[in-house]
Amino acid sequence: MRVMDTLAMEPRAAYQRDAPPADAAITGRIHLLRGQKVMLDRDLAELYGVENKQLKRQVRRNLGRFPEDFMFELSANENLRSQFGTSSWGGSRYAPMVFTEQGVAMLSSVLNSEQAILVNIQIISVFTRMREMLLSHREILHKMEQLEGRVTGHDEEIQALFDHLTALVSSTEHPRKAIGFKPHEA
Repeated sequence: MRVMDTLAMEPRAAYQRDAPPADAAITGRIHLLRGQKVMLDRDLAELYGVENKQLKRQVRRNLGRFPEDFMFELSANENLRSQFGTSSWGGSRYAPMVFTEQGVAMLSSVLNSEQAILVNIQIISVFTRMREMLLSHREILHKMEQLEGRVTGHDEEIQALFDHLTALVSSTEHPRKAIGFKPHEA
């Protein structure tokens, strides 16, 4: 037998890949900027297991896939230094890229790795669960507002009812004349 034949007969080694991150690791990295839930490039690079500069390079090569509502760069006045830390020389060389949920979905096709696909599925499912929770909280809030509207009018009506009952119970009655025959008056 040749060496090639024996190699062909051996089972292939299973591809070792990292487990997708836990939901808590993802939700802690979702921020609210410009009224949108977003993730920073350095957080995504860490989750995907790539260097931040590689992630940025791939995005810049494929800018047509990332319109403004998928990805944007932070402006100079949006200072996140106190929130997220700085590099050893006082800041990053480039403005951080920020990705919305749709931008995160597009990133997996740009990075094109197994780890990116697994992490991307996990991130999208976290975004979906967050949206569902927000919708359920909105429904609860709406129902509470309706209840509050109904109860607000009842407070005044209950107070008026109590006022009438107290007036009936504590009204000062004048003594009335007894009806009927009275022997001492005859």
